Parts: sequence; C-alpha cells; structure tokens
Amino acid sequence: MERNIGFKERRYIEELRILTKATALDCIIDERFERIIYIIKRGDMGLAIGKKGENIRRMQSVLGKRIEMVEQAESPDELITNIFRPVPVARIGKDPSSGDLVVCIQKKSDLGSAIGKKGINIEKARLLMRKYWGLEVGELRAAEDTP
Repeated sequence: MERNIGFKERRYIEELRILTKATALDCIIDERFERIIYIIKRGDMGLAIGKKGENIRRMQSVLGKRIEMVEQAESPDELITNIFRPVPVARIGKDPSSGDLVVCIQKKSDLGSAIGKKGINIEKARLLMRKYWGLEVGELRAAEDTP
C-alpha cells in the first residue's frame, strides 16, 4: 500500500524522534478528534511511551494535540490487536454480506473501552486499516455474544 507522508507529518515524526529517540514510521493527523496517531517501529514502543507515559505527556504539551501510538504490524490481524491493546481481541472475521471486518473482543465488559469515548478507538481502527490494508472495519462485538 502506498503511503504519502506530507510536510506536516514529517515534522511530527521528527519531533517524536527528537523528544523520545523512538522511530515512527508514519503518523496520521486526525482533525476530527484533534489527535496525532503514530505508527511506531516494532520494539520502540517502550521508548516512545517513556517511563509512566512521560514522553507522551511531553509530546502532547509540545504539539498541543492528543498523542496516540500503535506498534507496526506485519498482518491485518496483528494491527487490529495492536490498535485495541490493552483490550484483548478474541478473533477477527469477515462479515459475509458486506465484506467488512468483524472484531470480537473477549469480554463484554471491555466493549466500551474498545469503542472509546465518542467512538474514538473504533475510528482509529477504521483509519489505520483503510490506510494500510485497504480493509473496512465494520462491527465490534463481544466474543461471548457470538456463536
């Protein structure tokens, strides 16, 4: 999948590298939720987050936007798992009628956390899956509810 990184995105990626010494492969500026979503190189997530989230807080104060980070993945399933972390994903399937992905979360009690306030987390999943794999994320369900 082709990835275009504009000037603004490059500036944000460089800012992350300077402040945290971690490598971001890409970033998405989400104007709707006023946030920047970084795709972090495998193994650099701890460095990017910092001790007790210190680096994220510092980045948020410097850039004036909410910062979210997702670790790079080699497959769509792995990316979905990384997006919803720490909420455990039970399985990922396709809706036979629409072809959209259906993500099943292990516990019904984690469904709210997976969706996020005003749908912020599910929207992040939709943005990233569309950009990197050309897939649409449809429904989010609790694995307990599906046969």
